[in-house]
Amino acid sequence: MTGWDARLQLSFIERNGKTILAKKAHSGPLTIQKCLYPEGPNPAHALVIHPPGGVAGGDRLQLLFELATSAKSLITTPGATKWYKSAGRQASQTVTIEQHDDSLLEWFPQENIVFDGADVTLKTQVELSQNAHFAGWDISCLGRQASGEHWQHGRYQQVLQIKRDDRLIWQENAVFKPDSLMLTSIAGLRGFPVFGSFVVTAGHIPDSVMEQCRHVTLNSVAQYGVSALPEVFTARYIGNCAQEARQYFEQLWSCLRPWYANSRAVRPRIWAT
Repeated sequence: MTGWDARLQLSFIERNGKTILAKKAHSGPLTIQKCLYPEGPNPAHALVIHPPGGVAGGDRLQLLFELATSAKSLITTPGATKWYKSAGRQASQTVTIEQHDDSLLEWFPQENIVFDGADVTLKTQVELSQNAHFAGWDISCLGRQASGEHWQHGRYQQVLQIKRDDRLIWQENAVFKPDSLMLTSIAGLRGFPVFGSFVVTAGHIPDSVMEQCRHVTLNSVAQYGVSALPEVFTARYIGNCAQEARQYFEQLWSCLRPWYANSRAVRPRIWAT
């Protein structure tokens, strides 16, 4: 067995003030349900489905999202992505995003659960034109916390690269191993098994919005915070609970969305199930 090769390509366009899915191409176990419009004509909500429910060693997932000029979409997943023990074969997911002028993509997948023994590489590459806006988060859990499983073997790599008009504006590359000091050091995960980041590339964030974000708090031992560069807003979470990480990011999203999308945050229905 060499693993699954799965590929999903989605192309969104704006037509008469409404975002529609103009092209869907897929192979292997990746697909979407029909687009939903809980907020009106924009954005189009899309749900990426991976029927096997988990990713085994040797599996390779490719997601390609293209948004034409003025198209707007929110893409999420129905549940956590489970990364199983690899048995010596690496599993991978590559997300490639191309956005044209005035487009908006919100890429909000649910958490990644990394099983003991998993060898995983996740890469996300975002290409933005002019004033296209991107908002995306990722949440990861090392080990199955609900089962009391600790992550003692394996490898987990995350790469995020964002360019605007071919100019690099954000890049992260992190490699986690069970014996790495990054998992325990005060400059790393501080012994917490759950970590996440939330990035918005919509230009300079107003001081008033940044202040709202700083006032979002959690009643727990988790470590979290926000920061802003001239072109990128980012938030971080490290703690014990993936649900808490998403709760934190959702609260920030409520503060941020009126700024970068001129609309209030509307939760996808699948998050309530």
